[in-house]
Amino acid sequence: MSYIIYPVIFFGLIILISAIFIVKQQTAAVVERFGRFNSIRHSGFQLKIPIVDRISGRLSLKIQQLDVIVETKTLDDVFVKLKVSVQYVVIRDKVYEAFYKLEYPHDQITSYVFDVVRAEVPKMKLDDVFVKKDDIAIAVKGELQEAMLDYGYDIIKTLVTDIDPDAQVKAAMNRINAAEREKIAAQFDGDAERIRIVEKAKAEAESKRLQGQGIADQRREIARGLEESVEVLNKVGINSQEASALIVVTQHYDTLQSIGEETNSNLILLPNSPQAGTDMLNNMVAAFTTSNQLGEAMKKQSRKKGDDKSGNS
Repeated sequence: MSYIIYPVIFFGLIILISAIFIVKQQTAAVVERFGRFNSIRHSGFQLKIPIVDRISGRLSLKIQQLDVIVETKTLDDVFVKLKVSVQYVVIRDKVYEAFYKLEYPHDQITSYVFDVVRAEVPKMKLDDVFVKKDDIAIAVKGELQEAMLDYGYDIIKTLVTDIDPDAQVKAAMNRINAAEREKIAAQFDGDAERIRIVEKAKAEAESKRLQGQGIADQRREIARGLEESVEVLNKVGINSQEASALIVVTQHYDTLQSIGEETNSNLILLPNSPQAGTDMLNNMVAAFTTSNQLGEAMKKQSRKKGDDKSGNS
């Protein structure tokens, strides 16, 4: 009797185990009965009729991503590769359509992406492709959304994630960019050099102005000192010419003394004989005398011309 019970129990356990199945979260299981669609089961503990029912397939209800690389040509005849990322999901209420109507969804989505990209990019220049990549992504999504909705797929988002021109084109673009940056750098360097030159010229002009002012103040003080020296000599009976000559001779010897005291001075050749001071004084007195005579003669000539004009009138 036990030989019959044990096989029956064993067979019953197999039937019971085969009737139970588990569906994971965010997954849909398609159950067929005798090869014909029966039901769709979602996450959790599920039962089916052993031998009669079978799980035909499972579909993920999670958002999935498909990356499609499309090579095409732009309006300015530049070959470029675009990487388009398509995010899609199976619509929960359209699992039947997604499972039975479309066998290879990846191939279908790829075909639509190729079709849209190769229709849109040839209308644009290469620079516009970079600027208007969002427009390309919107066009791809619009086309896919309309086509894939009937197959139970919803297009969440499409992104143009990479634009890769031909290697020679990229090298040329890099050279253009580098040249443009070098041009801007040269302009900045020129502006900085011009500012430095202008500021240096201003500083030199200010320095010379201050130097000239200092020299003028120095000469003014020297003239004031000479004037005071002449006044002192006049008080002791020395006239202005002799006083001026005496002052010049004194400055001559003071200069010689200062040159002798300076250890790092350059070589200067000056008359330094005992007779040099006397010659200088005599020459200066003669020069002053001649100057006074010329002045008197010019005054007489001016008075004579004035008298002649008065007589003619």
